[in-house]
Amino acid sequence: MTTTEIRLARDERDRAAVFVIRGAVFVSEQQVPVEEEWDERDTAAVHLLALADGVPVGTVRLVDQGDGTGLLGRLAVLPKGRGNGTGAALVRAAEERARERGFVRVELHAQTHALGFYARLGYTAHGDEFLDAGIPHLHMVRDLA
Repeated sequence: MTTTEIRLARDERDRAAVFVIRGAVFVSEQQVPVEEEWDERDTAAVHLLALADGVPVGTVRLVDQGDGTGLLGRLAVLPKGRGNGTGAALVRAAEERARERGFVRVELHAQTHALGFYARLGYTAHGDEFLDAGIPHLHMVRDLA
């Protein structure tokens, strides 16, 4: 049985793992241009790391929007970490960090193929579909109260 731990990316080694995972999922698998994957928000964001038996398998970031809202993004799980609740655990851990920081809601930009995943976690879609890195997305939100 695999033991999964979700924790803050604490040091340079953890942050390197975050970017390796995102590169593998977004740049390699989904063909997102590398210049669109990493952005200025990465510096100030809270990055969480999922480890399966001590090995990094997933990540997510939380950005302070400045209005009581956290923007959850860059959720990425390597193939060996999928299908066992790692993605949901990362979302819940990001929500807990958002609560700790006093945020009242979490927003995200969901790839349309992942709408069901986020809906099961309590997120509601709103607005029109848009393209991000050439991939269809929808805005979603969840109140934390």
